[in-house]
Parts: sequence; C-alpha cells; structure tokens
Amino acid sequence: MSFLKEFKSFAMKGNIVDLAVAVIIGGAFGNIVSSLVDDMITPLLLSPALKAANVHEIASLTWGEVKYGSFLSSVIKFIMIAFVLFSLIKMMNSFKKKEETKAAETSSTDKLLTEIRDALKK
Repeated sequence: MSFLKEFKSFAMKGNIVDLAVAVIIGGAFGNIVSSLVDDMITPLLLSPALKAANVHEIASLTWGEVKYGSFLSSVIKFIMIAFVLFSLIKMMNSFKKKEETKAAETSSTDKLLTEIRDALKK
C-alpha cells in the first residue's frame, strides 16, 4: 500500500474526524467561557475586591514584579470551564439514563406475550 493511500485511510477514519470536530468545538467553547469569565463573572463578583485594590482589571493585579492577576483570571476560567463541562456531562448522562430506562422497560405487548408463554408452559 502506498504512503498516500495509507495516509488517506488513516485521515478518513471516523475517530480522527470526530476528534477534529471536538477540538474545534472545544476551542470555540473555550472562547465563550473566557468571555463569560472576563466580561460577566469577573466584573460582577470581583468588582468590590478590585475597587479595594484600586485596580480596574484583574489582569493588572501585581505583587511587586509578580503579575498574579492574569494567573488568577486563568484559574477562574479553568474552574468555570470545568464546572460547565461537568454540568453538561451530568445532563447528558441523565438523558442517556432516561433513554436506557425506556429501552429496558418492556412494552405491554411483550408483557402479554410473556404471560401467554408462561401459561402455555404450565
């Protein structure tokens, strides 16, 4: 098999395409959560602390030469991304459980056929 054919079969596998889509969507989702943290949560929750420190943005917080404000902002973003992903996965798992429960439930026809089978065995 030639190198190009092998590469084509590798690149066209479903797992690779799924992974590429997941990375692209994950990047976009990261931008959304970053905007949520930077533009909404940080101003709402940290405004009193930032005003007390006489700072307008969290990224400009410093302690001597150490710029810990951008690190703090990154930690908040990470926590928010982890929380949102946890919530989404929990919600998706609850939907899967509901579908599995529905699939596991036997229909009334199945129950009736089971009763007939059991009656015929007796």
